[in-house]
This record gives sequence, C-alpha cells and structure tokens, in this order.
Amino acid sequence: MLPSKEIFEGVALKKCVAATYNNTIFKLAPHILYTRHDEMYVDAVPLEKDGQPPREIKLGTFKLSGLKDVRVEDLHFERSDIFEPAAEKYEGTTLLAIEG
Repeated sequence: MLPSKEIFEGVALKKCVAATYNNTIFKLAPHILYTRHDEMYVDAVPLEKDGQPPREIKLGTFKLSGLKDVRVEDLHFERSDIFEPAAEKYEGTTLLAIEG
C-alpha cells in the first residue's frame, strides 16, 4: 500500500508530513506529486532530517514506494521559493501541486 493518501493530504492542505525514507526520519513540506516511469514521486522540502534542521534548503525527490510510516502533521508550511511548478520534469506528469 503506497502512502499516497497522506501525501495527497499534505500537498492539498500544505501540511507537513513525517516519514521514514532510506532509514532516515524526515519532516517534509510536500510541494508536488507526480509520476515518472509509471512510479509516483513527491518533491518536498526537508524541514528536518533525523530531528535536525537541514544544512541547506533544497527540494528533494522522494519515491512514494520508499516512504514508510507516513503521517500528516498538524503543521502548515508556506510554498518555498525554490519550487518551480512549471519545471519541465513536471510537464504532463503532475498529479497534484500546492496552490499559491
């Protein structure tokens, strides 16, 4: 079962999502859900990595099938300036993106 329900909720409501990815615990601000090679991905800004703030703000790509223990947090986020919804990689593949 893919954690798409929680990711959809996080993107749609601009809520942070906590998850484990490659044995690392992340708190993510999910910005866009899309497909590539028949797989679903989410591009998100990591707000915490194993409980620590990231060294730099960047947009990470996470394969949905690799996300474990996904839960929606009661914490809202604002759109990051580094997110480019019109980027070529999202053309024709976007399932859901944050508004504003």
